[in-house]
Amino acid sequence: MLQAQIYFDKDELHHSQPLQQFVMEFLIRKKVSGATAFKGSEGFGSNQHLNQPGLLFSFDELPMMVTFIDEDEKVKNTIIDFRKEYKGGLIITNKVDVW
Repeated sequence: MLQAQIYFDKDELHHSQPLQQFVMEFLIRKKVSGATAFKGSEGFGSNQHLNQPGLLFSFDELPMMVTFIDEDEKVKNTIIDFRKEYKGGLIITNKVDVW
């Protein structure tokens, strides 16, 4: 089994649709085994800028992660198809054991 994690900012859009909604609907269309979306309390990327959206008067964007799991080839093909529709964000994969 393979787990994929897609990282992006909460306010990102795919066309006019919130990216989180697009990702979840995309994964449903691809019939992956399951997916969960998480909102982060703070985070940073390659720019090394710490986003802390919980601070008073902060204009930082809330970090998001969607994770999903399925058979290796299904996850790889889903990511390839996803990249055809959306180029942003960071995607990583991890080999997992299901118990």
